[in-house]
Amino acid sequence: MCKWLGTQGKAVRGIDIAAFDYPDISDGVAFFEGDVRDRQLLEEAMRGVDVVIHGAAALPLWSKKEIFSVNVNGTKNVLQTAYDLAVERVVFISSTAVYGIPKEYPVDEKYPLKGVGPYGENKIEAEKVCWEFRERGMCVPILRPKTFAGPMRLGVFQILCDWVQDGKNIPIVGNGNNRYQLLHIDDLVEAIYLVATAPRNKANDTFNVGATEFRTMKADLQALLDYAGFGKSVIPIPFWLVIPALRALEHLHLSPLYRWVYETAGKDHYVSVDKLQRKLGWSPKKTTADVWIDTYRWYLVEYEKRKVKIGRTHRAVWKQRFLGFIKLFF
Repeated sequence: MCKWLGTQGKAVRGIDIAAFDYPDISDGVAFFEGDVRDRQLLEEAMRGVDVVIHGAAALPLWSKKEIFSVNVNGTKNVLQTAYDLAVERVVFISSTAVYGIPKEYPVDEKYPLKGVGPYGENKIEAEKVCWEFRERGMCVPILRPKTFAGPMRLGVFQILCDWVQDGKNIPIVGNGNNRYQLLHIDDLVEAIYLVATAPRNKANDTFNVGATEFRTMKADLQALLDYAGFGKSVIPIPFWLVIPALRALEHLHLSPLYRWVYETAGKDHYVSVDKLQRKLGWSPKKTTADVWIDTYRWYLVEYEKRKVKIGRTHRAVWKQRFLGFIKLFF
């Protein structure tokens, strides 16, 4: 987001708990290293700005207490600070995790909210905070993106890229014939910019964001494996075998995969983006297969060069734990 805004000639300030160490985009960005729960830091960073884009969040592999503290209290801090400083607009990056595991598709913005686990539940609570500040007169667009990836996104995607690079077959939950939608980071950035700059009467709303071209989980992942060129395949694993195993590994803290990921990966999971297209003219340029391939392409070029350390953010490598052992058999 910082890089893209820079190309638009915007003055950018960034806050992150991790050092902003990307040399190709750090020039021109006033960076503040810290936590969104730090009101003094927020006041320093927000003073005099027109728009705040709030995407800071504790991830599902964090503790329940931390997730609530960052995702709910942190959002309150951001919005209250922006309100006190008369910031014109705050864009909140939520998640389609607020829909839980839907029973019908495509899912639109009116679908009942029922998050799975602390992450999904607290994204709902954070949205409620946004609604409260809307009622106080603020413009608070909410974006609910599908799982997104692309350049500079590692986390759980690094695990997949590692397996592909090592010439492994890729196991998937179920038969792989479910339609599964992702989102390219470039398309998300454009959606954020639209809601940050569109007229208030159009932007002050809630929007799903996701690719409009996607096939089955099996087909799109096979496109990645074909691109990698090792002659490997997607290997379907029956639900009855893989789900109990992944639940047990998560419970024992032996896997970075969490319930919402593995319980939706083998089912249809896609949202309607008609509202964002209709109201703001947004149009994604990338397919779900592009998401997988572009993420892997960036990984091959940049991962070793940057020597990314193990951590708990999407800019870090997540420990594979027991999955690293399972990898030996594929």
